[in-house]
Order: sequence, then structure tokens, then C-alpha cells
Amino acid sequence: MSEDASPGPTIEIAYREVLQSLEEGIALVDADSWEILFENAKFFTWFPPGEDDDETLTKRVAELNADRAASRLAAGRNYSFEIPSEKDGRQEPLRATLRVFPGRESCYLVEVQNISKELETQYMLDSYSKLAERNAHELEREKERAEKLLLNIMPRAVFEEIKEYGTATPTRFESVSILMLDFVGFTDMTIANDPSAVVSELNDIFSAFDRVAEMFDCERVKTIGDAYMAVSGISGGNQNHAVSIAKTALRFRRYLERRNQAHPQQWVARIGINTGSVIGSIVGVQKYVYDLLGPGVNLAARMESLSEPMHITCNQATYERLRVRGTGRDRGQGLRKNAEPVLVRRGARFSAPLAAVRAASGG
Repeated sequence: MSEDASPGPTIEIAYREVLQSLEEGIALVDADSWEILFENAKFFTWFPPGEDDDETLTKRVAELNADRAASRLAAGRNYSFEIPSEKDGRQEPLRATLRVFPGRESCYLVEVQNISKELETQYMLDSYSKLAERNAHELEREKERAEKLLLNIMPRAVFEEIKEYGTATPTRFESVSILMLDFVGFTDMTIANDPSAVVSELNDIFSAFDRVAEMFDCERVKTIGDAYMAVSGISGGNQNHAVSIAKTALRFRRYLERRNQAHPQQWVARIGINTGSVIGSIVGVQKYVYDLLGPGVNLAARMESLSEPMHITCNQATYERLRVRGTGRDRGQGLRKNAEPVLVRRGARFSAPLAAVRAASGG
């Protein structure tokens, strides 16, 4: 190359070739007239001229708001807008950005990009976000359901301890009141009747018992077949737990009496209550079961076995604690292993003055 040869035209041709090969639409327009001074092939394809080859940018791109764009550019800011476009019957969303051409304020540089991939990515992100949010809601619902199930088999204090520490320490309760209930002739009932119907009725009865127990600040501990066990005094510091368990026993019996009047199948229960010390603990690893152990539970079971059908039996200490001044009738001497004889009272007269039980609780 001679020293007199100028590289300018060669470089300009190279620039034009590069611009023509870009996948973006590029155009240079006059700032005053919006006349297109230069456009590459992609821009021409997206915005072909009409009958007039000298159409301005505002005519080639109908979505352009010229006044708003000029105002934005005069303030030194870029101006962007989206343009729906169609190619071979397929929609191609475009985004055009106008900026003042560097070094030439009399010209605007127009860059147009196909934003299909960007919108697809945004759509996928939105879909994943909604999916994650939905999964989070479902996970929260499952968590609440699991917590509800656990609260059905253990006291809240024990549940909170397991939730925080992963385990629960066996706890000794010096004074709580326990109720044991068992139905008379349940085995014969299941043999003589449709088992599914009997279980359905038993489920209805136990569900009603749960509502009654909650009403009087008691908690169901467990059911074993037709046996029902409830306790008061292990949660919330209820000092009147003996009164609460007595009210629960009375309401259980009243519910059964009224139900038997309206149903052909008769459900007859024996109920025993006792106040004493117990140990509460989680039993099992994979399947949690909260259970109460100790002399208080054993004596409550003994009271239930000594009770007559549809009567409530308690020991002398529990009877005195309730301060019920009814005409209780002695059922005799019941014996505990390694313990003093226990005088028990039958529940027929015990249950008669319900107002007295309420008075004992101060209600």
C-alpha cells in the first residue's frame, strides 16, 4: 500500500459489513426530520418501507411516539419501547432503543432487539416463582396438618418441646386427675352387629367426648379399642383439675343417656376417676404416642373396673377434694398393690348434685 492510499473507505466498508451482519436492527436517523440515513439488513427486514422508499422512521415504525422520544432524548436519557412484529406468521416481540449518536447530536441511533428469548426466560422465571410459591403454600399446609395431628396425640407443651429440641423429656406431674371409661358388652356388640356401623358409632361418641373434654380444660390421652382415657392438669396449670375431670365425667354420662334415648343401639359405660401423680412421656420413635404412666393411672383404671354401668366411681381422696356433699354410697374396699386400702364412692349419688360440683369449682 502506498503512503498516499487512505484506509478510510476500507474501514467504512468493514464497519458496514459488520453492521449488516448483526442480528440486531440498527438505524441512524436525522434528529430533526426523522429521515433514515442508514439501516442494516435486519432493520430493513423488520420494518420494510412502503410505496415510498424515503419514508421516515415515524412512518416505518408506527409505534414510535416522536414527541415523547425527542423530549426524552433532549433530556439526555434513552427512549425505549416495545413493538409487536410478525415474521412468517410467527410473532416476534421487539424492543427499540433510541439514543443520541455519540459525537453527533443531530443524529439518533436506533437499536432494535428480538426479545423473544428474554420474554421466554421471564415467563419461565415467573412460572418457577409461582410454582415455588405454590409449593411453599402446600408445604405450609402440610406442616399445619402435621402439627394438628401431633397436637391430637400429645399436649401442646410436649409438642413445643419436640418442635424445638427434637425430643421430649419424661415429666412427672405430682397432681393431675385421670378419667378412664370403658363400654360394657362392647365385644358382644361388635359380634352381633355390623362392625363398620359399630365403629362408626364409636367414632361419633369419641368425637363428642373430645369436644366435651376440651370444653372443661381436659385432654384425651388415648383410646384403646372401646376404652377412653382423659386427663386434666398437665397443661396450663389448672388447679381445679379434679373438678374439671368430674364435670367431664358427668357430661360424658349425660351425653350417653341422651344418645341412648334416640338410638336403638345402647352404649353403657363404666367411668372411674382418680387424682394422683403420673409420669408423661413420648413412647416410640417412628410412631409417636404420648402416654401417662404411674400410680395415678393405675388407680383410675381400678376405679373404672369397680364402677357399675353408667356410674362414676372415685376414691376417697378424690371425693373429698371435690367437696361434693351428696349422699355418696360406699362400694367397699378396693386394694392397690403395695398401698393402703382405698375407700371408693359410687357415682350415682355422686353425680346427682351437679350444682354441687359447679359450686366446688366456684362456677
